[in-house]
Parts: sequence; C-alpha cells; structure tokens
Amino acid sequence: MKSRRSSIVRFVIGTAVTVSAAVAFASGGGVGVTADEALQRLMDGNKHYVEGQLGACRESDAAKRESLATGQKPYAIILSCSDSRVPPEIVFDKSMGEIFVVRVAGNVPDPVVLGSIEYAAEHIGSPLIMVLGHERCGAVTAAVDAKGKPEGNIGAIVKTIAPAVRKAKAEAKGKSKAELVEAACEANVKLVARSLTKRSPVIAKLAKEGKIKIVTAKYDLDDGKVSLLDEKK
Repeated sequence: MKSRRSSIVRFVIGTAVTVSAAVAFASGGGVGVTADEALQRLMDGNKHYVEGQLGACRESDAAKRESLATGQKPYAIILSCSDSRVPPEIVFDKSMGEIFVVRVAGNVPDPVVLGSIEYAAEHIGSPLIMVLGHERCGAVTAAVDAKGKPEGNIGAIVKTIAPAVRKAKAEAKGKSKAELVEAACEANVKLVARSLTKRSPVIAKLAKEGKIKIVTAKYDLDDGKVSLLDEKK
C-alpha cells in the first residue's frame, strides 16, 4: 500500500510539473517575457549603448554567474555576424543569461546554426529570434566581389549569401559598389529570416503556433544604432 501511495504521489507531482511547463512555454517559454517585450528590451538596451549609458552588460560579475549556474532563461535569440565589432551583448547592453547568441560570418544558417536556434526556441522557450546583419559586412562584400564558383569553406559562406547579392543587383542597378553591398546586406538578413521557417520544421511549428516571433535588423558601425528592417520587407 505504501509503495502504491508513493507511486501515486510521484505521478501527481510529475503531471503537475509537466502541465506547469506547458503553460509556461505557451506564455513565453517560462522566461516571463513576450516576443514584443523581448524586442523592446533589446531596442531599449541599444539606446543605452548608443548614448554611452551601459548598465546591464557591466553586471556580469561573480554573483550573476552563480545565479545562472543551474539554468538559463534567455528571452531573445540573436543570429548575428561573427564580426568583432558587433558583439550583441554589448550592442544591446545585456548581461549574462539574457540573450542566446549564435554568431557566424554573414549571419547565415547551416544545420548546426539551425539546431542551436531550435534548442533555444523549443527547449528554453525564448519567444523572439532576431537576425542581425550589419553595415559593410565583410562576408557580404566577399560575395559581391566573387567571380566564378566559390570554393572551400569560405566559399560555402559566399555561396549561401549569393542569392541576396543577385537580388540586390537586380534591384540596385546604377548604384555604387558601396550601395550594392548595403542592399545585399539587408537582402541577406531578410532572406535568412525567411529561410528559418522553411528549413526548420521546429521553428515553423513554433511560429505557426505564435510561440516564436522572427524579426530582422541591421547594425550601423558608425553610430552603433540597430534599426529594424521588418517594415521594409
């Protein structure tokens, strides 16, 4: 009887935990923040950065590290370029545990990058994905300058960005190379964002259910400002 009672108790507790987790995920993955609220936090943080009023990113001390040792609840996923001048934690004035960052040259996704985003979206419950490009991107410039079939590992990056270059060239006839690069940078960010749901059934399902929001943005190397590109789609 005692054994049976213990089994029932374990079942009830387990069921309660499962239901609680499901409710938490539906309301923002347990992070306690909606996609719109997450986006606002990012943009507010960027404003602090532009104005030279950094606060949160200075709080990554021992106490903060210890508080995160047993778990994380980042409210935003950022797919950004590896460029050393665009560190999302600083650009958005965020401390440890706030944003889940995936960085790769040209902010282009491969299966490993997609898997990383899926992990944060599905298992952690982060409600927002931002694809962040930047001004004068070296990877995009290389794709603009490429001639013939790209080879090697860097060639794989150039090949992935090529559709954005073709789109920019078709829409930017008569413009300078610098203008073409910027047009390709924005086109690449938008194409990458659209590809996430096409290439990932997990992300597509979460987006359809309203559990994840995908936005696009571009960082200005000169003034440090992040501008949303979604309204320009």
